[in-house]
Amino acid sequence: MMRLGIIIGASAILLWEYFENKRPTPSSSSPETPPQRQPTSSNSKPHPASAEPPPYYSKPSPSPSSPKPPPASSKPPSSPASSKPPSSPASSPPPYSSKPPSSPASSKPPSSAASPQPPAYSSKPPASPACSSKPPSSPVSPQPPEYSSKPSSSPSSPKHPPAHFSIPSPSPPKCPPVFKSVLRPASSSSNNDDISQNQQYGKRTAYVCVEEDPLPVFMIPEDVEALIKKEIAPKVLNRPLSPTTYKDYFAALLYSEDFYLEKWSDFLLKGVTLALDESSIYKNRKKEALYKNRKKEDKEDKTFVAFELDRVPEERPFLLSRDLVLARPVGKSSTEPFKGPIHKVVGSNRVLVEFEDGFYSYHHSNKKYDISFSYNRVCLKRAHHAVKAASDALFQNFLFPDCDSRASIPAAPAQLSTTYHKLDQEQHSAVGHILRIQGSPPYVVTGPDCEGKSFANLREPSRTGVVVSETVYQLCRKSPEYRILICAPTNSCCDMLMRSLVKVIPESTMFRANAAFRDRDEVPEDILRSSLYKESCFSCPAIEKLREYKVIFSTFMSSFRLHDKGIAAGHFSHIFLVDASSAIEPETLVALTNFAVKATSVIVTGNHGNSPLWVRADIARKKGLKISYFERLCKLRPYRSPSPMFITQLDLNQKSEYQTRPF
Repeated sequence: MMRLGIIIGASAILLWEYFENKRPTPSSSSPETPPQRQPTSSNSKPHPASAEPPPYYSKPSPSPSSPKPPPASSKPPSSPASSKPPSSPASSPPPYSSKPPSSPASSKPPSSAASPQPPAYSSKPPASPACSSKPPSSPVSPQPPEYSSKPSSSPSSPKHPPAHFSIPSPSPPKCPPVFKSVLRPASSSSNNDDISQNQQYGKRTAYVCVEEDPLPVFMIPEDVEALIKKEIAPKVLNRPLSPTTYKDYFAALLYSEDFYLEKWSDFLLKGVTLALDESSIYKNRKKEALYKNRKKEDKEDKTFVAFELDRVPEERPFLLSRDLVLARPVGKSSTEPFKGPIHKVVGSNRVLVEFEDGFYSYHHSNKKYDISFSYNRVCLKRAHHAVKAASDALFQNFLFPDCDSRASIPAAPAQLSTTYHKLDQEQHSAVGHILRIQGSPPYVVTGPDCEGKSFANLREPSRTGVVVSETVYQLCRKSPEYRILICAPTNSCCDMLMRSLVKVIPESTMFRANAAFRDRDEVPEDILRSSLYKESCFSCPAIEKLREYKVIFSTFMSSFRLHDKGIAAGHFSHIFLVDASSAIEPETLVALTNFAVKATSVIVTGNHGNSPLWVRADIARKKGLKISYFERLCKLRPYRSPSPMFITQLDLNQKSEYQTRPF
């Protein structure tokens, strides 16, 4: 029996060794043994979630001492078309990861100890400090041009370097410029991570950074940038402005503005002492209260943060209202800076900023800050978009009118049976001729700015403003089918014109399109009723409701919101470009190119003594960006002579007394 037991035991040992040698190598199908990463061959198939291999990626070498990652799946995929990710990394390239490799600056593979777990499956490529396959999104351009850092390879046979294989990182391509995060007041119910933690104090407006503008990024061409960097004007700016050079000419001027902002994007004021500045601001009240209490002051004391810049323009950036200031306490580079928009620049070098309330709780007169700036480039993007659209032949007779008469339009002005305003002879003639025109070219009215003298803290229409207001009133009486857009460079001008018409045009038929993040406290209450304010910002109603309004008021730049909402070209029968002498030409084009067709009547008003104020770059100032659309039109042939078919010149020296007839 003993011998039999020995024989059976020996046989069992031989059988165990035999089957042990015949066992297959470990795979992902064995839940007890996690897979080890192996170099992939050229015949391996790509990850089913992405047809292209990821950017340069060095796989960690297997290490027995490294922690074993859990298997991705207990079963391998049945086919490459399966929607599930392959469970064995040895059979496919490394998947895209939502996290960047541990050492982005180096192509050396990370050690296995530093990465105990394989990267998670994700459809997003890994982030990279340089331009990766998708550049970082910007607040004003959610879809910038793509820049790829992937090696060229065949989609059918992607190749990846084996473990411990180092590939030199390519020189990063030029990234899109970083755009300012648009600030808007944060609602108390918002849970956005960008809201400053200081919002809890609640006494002052807290801001949240948002993405607003849907337009693409307009990159500066490298050849143009090289010239501007050397302060050399691009060649197109040395040629006459004409229909053939128009697009490239104004694009070059705008590129110089873009470059100026990029040049000063890294500007830093170190160790700045910030002072608190008490300022009184007039609050807006109901119009009825203003007329009942003309002498009663209604002011609000606000505390701004003040600091001074270098008085030499070449030593500091050209700042404008609504640019963003970032203040970080000295020595605390890891903390989030305080943010706030510029309220006003006094005397060209004293800056007043309104920070969130948390700053005032933290601040002490002995504290110092590092100050940087971020610039609002939304307006530049909309200007680029308008210039690009202006190259259409449709706009040639709006931009370069060259005719001596208007076809089928009587030379005599229309007779006005009833007027809302008391008009003098010049105003009566101007209104009559505007009512007669139809389609291009534009009709020009020269005279004072539309905003006249102030009465009880409210502006009244000037002689030019009366012409605009009376014309709109007559058009609404003439046909219920007319749709009118009134654009101006400033909010105050739009508000004033709307207020002048509210007595004779039903309020329900007019809409005030405000910029999304205009300060609600700045909007007069009688204007606020005709606006749409929800979720802590101004908005536009649905497209069906927008089409019903007879008159819409907007600044030039904010009129883009109507286009973005769906208002089509040709919807407006009349477009008024009011005080166009105070805006750069691409600014006025935002309304013109988005809404005008051949049959649209365009009326342009301005003052020869005005010019645009917000041009920052030297090349742009010297080469014509400060010449407004109004000024350029007045130099063209149809407007050189005072023909009432094309232009009305109001006497600047004649005093105006704003009077309306009782209704």
